[in-house]
Amino acid sequence: MALLSIRGDWSTFLFLIYYKIYSAIVWLAGNHCRGADKGRSVISGGVGGQSPGGLHRVRTRRRRPQQQHRAKHIVALTRRPSLRRIVMAPGASTAHTMLEDKEKALGALATATVSLCTRRISQFAPLLIALVGLPARGKSQLAHHLSRHLNWNGESTKVFNCSEYRRRHMALYGTHDIFRADNAHGSAIRRQSAHEAVQDAVLWLKDGNSVAIFDGTNITREQRRELNDYCLSDMGFRILFIECVCEDQELLERNIIEILRYSEDYKSMSEELAVDDLRKKLEHYMRQYEPIDANLETISFVRVENMGETVTAHKVAGQKESGILGYLSGLRPLPQTLYFTRHGESEYNVIGRIGGDALLSPRGQSYARGLAQHMNAIADREEPLSVWTSELRRTKQTAAEIRAPKRAVRALNELDAGICEGLTYEEMQERFPQEFAWRDQDKLRYRYPWGESYIDIMTRLRPVLSALEDEHNVIVVGHQAVLRCMLGYFLDAKLDELPYMNVPLHTIVKLTSHGYKYKVETIKLPIECVDTQRQQPKNCSITRTSIDALVTVPSHYDTLPSNLWQNPSEAQL
Repeated sequence: MALLSIRGDWSTFLFLIYYKIYSAIVWLAGNHCRGADKGRSVISGGVGGQSPGGLHRVRTRRRRPQQQHRAKHIVALTRRPSLRRIVMAPGASTAHTMLEDKEKALGALATATVSLCTRRISQFAPLLIALVGLPARGKSQLAHHLSRHLNWNGESTKVFNCSEYRRRHMALYGTHDIFRADNAHGSAIRRQSAHEAVQDAVLWLKDGNSVAIFDGTNITREQRRELNDYCLSDMGFRILFIECVCEDQELLERNIIEILRYSEDYKSMSEELAVDDLRKKLEHYMRQYEPIDANLETISFVRVENMGETVTAHKVAGQKESGILGYLSGLRPLPQTLYFTRHGESEYNVIGRIGGDALLSPRGQSYARGLAQHMNAIADREEPLSVWTSELRRTKQTAAEIRAPKRAVRALNELDAGICEGLTYEEMQERFPQEFAWRDQDKLRYRYPWGESYIDIMTRLRPVLSALEDEHNVIVVGHQAVLRCMLGYFLDAKLDELPYMNVPLHTIVKLTSHGYKYKVETIKLPIECVDTQRQQPKNCSITRTSIDALVTVPSHYDTLPSNLWQNPSEAQL
């Protein structure tokens, strides 16, 4: 009757139909939920011999709590199925309690495993490198080559030579008897010296440095085991042993000659006595020497045979260690002589401009001829030369008359000054005073806008320097900033000193290997040139005056004087 009464009102009729249907659905859903509430399921994992990777349901009878509110069952799952555990409110069944105890035991085991894993030393921990081997096997030479390489790559490294510590306990080296195994006094001195060297190396690493190189013999397994345990367990440092083996008689004889020539122990000894003493010293060490055996020792080591001819690695892991392994595989420390010179004076040098691809000035051309005469005479008198230049015109002009094979290497190009390319220092101060001040504050790391820094030069020079270490009788004709970096590498200079090393024009720098160091000679050709060396000013503030900013700028000409080389006294600086 209600429907007939509202037959004319269709909207009301449709609303009532919708309402009736909605009410019926709600009533049905409520009955279904009340029926399903009789049983409750709890998720667990790996129960009852079923697959541990799946999720299983364990039926528990629902208990009505005495209180009016319902106690909730809380379920927590870990990611690993074998470590899943059930955390439930009081009142759970005995099965749940047993499952919880079992999973707690598994959790404790997992925690112990994780604890052991976290004790592994981080690859960012300091690294101690311990050399192993008989005397005259090239250990010290390798140590200093490696130290120079690591310092260049930003890893602060220092070599701790055990022999230097021994000499502190002896006013004057006596004889080989100190190295006898049955010499108690000598053995005590050597043990004390090794201990002091290791302790200083540890202090070096504790001060925040990256790598310490312990340059000793470490010839017994007991010595290596104690040192390995001390670094790993007591100090938390990484440690890598490098064993030097030399079976090549020619290399061995050369190493012995270098020891007799450069070692402090034999400076006051005649050659005959020194040779006999060193031979007996080697015999004492050979009786005690125990080569590294991977089957008997649990250490990380690299074996270098015949100065890099063969390199073998065992349990080597870590970023630093991998880089060291790569360097050792290409190491060939042979006697060498290298020559470095800047290009002759360029037109930009005369007027005080930086960068660019300028040609040589007439005085620079005179230097090119003088350089060719000097180097050609050396090649005729000694060994053939090879010439490396940059790709810029002024270096190629300088080397043009040298009778030797030439290579133009892009990595030897001068530092890119970016937006300041071709400017004078006065123009830089006028246009970019803030940039000019920032450059003076940190010349090593300052990068010109759209240009380079000294650090960038060092990066692109790495392959060049690695190749140059294997060369002999090479002359590099380069640029001021590039040669500063190259000479700094071979002379193991501090990085902050590189931007201010004095590399003048019209000067040849000769490096000759001197043991594991280099002897430096400078040859100044008698051809006048401008001075391009600029020291760091005292005031590097961005608010400084132009006078303070330009106080160390070397003198130069404002324009290229046409009469400079006919009558120098008439030209004005």
